[in-house]
Amino acid sequence: MRRRQKSKNKILWFLNIFRKDNDSVSVKEKIALGVISLIITFIIFSMLSGAYALMKIGSKSMPSSTKAASDKPVNILILGTDIGNVKQVDNQGDKRTDTIMVANYNPQNKTLHIVSIPRDTLINVNGKNAKINAAYEIGGYQKIKSEVENILNVNINYMVKIDYNAFDEIIDAIGGVDMEIDRNMIYDDEAQNLHINFKAGETAHLDGKKAEEFFRWRKNNDGSGFANGDLDRIENQHKFISSVVSKCTSPLIIFRMPGIMSAIGNNVETNMSSFEVLSYGTKFMGLKKDNVIMSTIAGTPKTLNGQSYLIFDKNANKSLLSSLASSEVPSSLKNLTSSESKSDIKIKIINGTKTSGLAAKAAEKLKNAGYTKVDTGNGEASEKSVVLSNDSENVNEIKQVLNINEVDKKENKAEYNDYDVIIVLGKKNN
Repeated sequence: MRRRQKSKNKILWFLNIFRKDNDSVSVKEKIALGVISLIITFIIFSMLSGAYALMKIGSKSMPSSTKAASDKPVNILILGTDIGNVKQVDNQGDKRTDTIMVANYNPQNKTLHIVSIPRDTLINVNGKNAKINAAYEIGGYQKIKSEVENILNVNINYMVKIDYNAFDEIIDAIGGVDMEIDRNMIYDDEAQNLHINFKAGETAHLDGKKAEEFFRWRKNNDGSGFANGDLDRIENQHKFISSVVSKCTSPLIIFRMPGIMSAIGNNVETNMSSFEVLSYGTKFMGLKKDNVIMSTIAGTPKTLNGQSYLIFDKNANKSLLSSLASSEVPSSLKNLTSSESKSDIKIKIINGTKTSGLAAKAAEKLKNAGYTKVDTGNGEASEKSVVLSNDSENVNEIKQVLNINEVDKKENKAEYNDYDVIIVLGKKNN
């Protein structure tokens, strides 16, 4: 009874402020309180509207979700589908999963690890070779889910599918992002009504449509583009996601939450409940930017029967695979939290053997792992392989990728000055 009376008294006090004959409160104070009341009312209405839209979320065709224990990592498979048949854009069966990511959230260390799987990754379908981006088209959600689980050795708890309409609306809902354009990106496809035009050196504000163009770009009209195909495209996507993470972890994002909830509820297909979407979304937005890690599985490019594939290398992914199942984040992943930081490291690989092409093969492995500034050359004969660097943070993942155990300080030689890491390949690792 006392609590009700107190609440009633507070309401009467608030209403009394706006009485015309109340001279104890100035006009300015009444106006300020009125504005605050309107803002609070608007926020509550918007949040209720967003929550209502979120209630519509769901999926009739996805496998049932599997809840993870509260203290165990949770794995969310995120599928980004292409436009499919331009003449039948609503035909979901024609769409392929051009973007395949697993968001691994660890509640113990509050780390979100986003792992990309290149679309050309080799899988086996009824004894025949296929690319993983065709798995959804071949066998639906269950097939793509089982293939990803097999590669990463994890259990997928939830699935989320986003097409470009959903992508555009979500990016618009967060207010877009600013991106520094590091290369000319000029491409036109009349059939898809796709026109991409970004100039190197500019800072572009990407709304939903422009973000879609940036995300999809692979090559220019003149044939120039990413040297390493889809692997470079994934690196570009990681840079974009990093900007989105920065935007979404800002305290100001709270004012955009209603729009974000509406965009997700109206466009995204998932086997998560609306409560789970809201719960995990809130957790992700509360993360520190440094606790969001992005990486790509390592593999070896290979052409089989005229088709190019990426052959998954389990040994080169040991550190990554162990981190997905553990509460500990390996130092190699802590130190290289994004593809952007990898691309800043300048590496020189020196072949100290008589085996031709050895340095080129090592460079290919590093580029597949996200290192883009890699030079090769021949040098003096060496018995053992060694990684040379004066910064220990740069070498951990490189050692894993190339299976080299020996590490030493970088010598003060003129030919080493332009590089952060020198890798000498010797006979023992050949």
